[in-house]
Amino acid sequence: MFFCPKCSSLMKPKSEKGKKFLACSCGYTDKKSTDNVVKEVVKKKRDTFDVVTEDDETLPTTEVECTKCKHNQAYWWTKQTRASDEPETKFLKCTKCKHTWRDAS
Repeated sequence: MFFCPKCSSLMKPKSEKGKKFLACSCGYTDKKSTDNVVKEVVKKKRDTFDVVTEDDETLPTTEVECTKCKHNQAYWWTKQTRASDEPETKFLKCTKCKHTWRDAS
């Protein structure tokens, strides 16, 4: 990730007249950035990540059927995955096989 030296916000990839560079919402641009730097920023943005980083045993459990092994207990947590005006997404993780899925209800 690259941060703006002017306001410390996150720099985002932009293109103008076929040239790619990094730009900030405050108006600062880094026209010296190369296409390789911009491609790396875009690649990192698309990378996947683990949703749960804390210890599973500290999470609450609920009775729900695992979509993989049909066990009837899972850990659950919520995470804001979309815009702030959208509801949080509920995730479940089987206590037996550790399979993780989103709650569709």
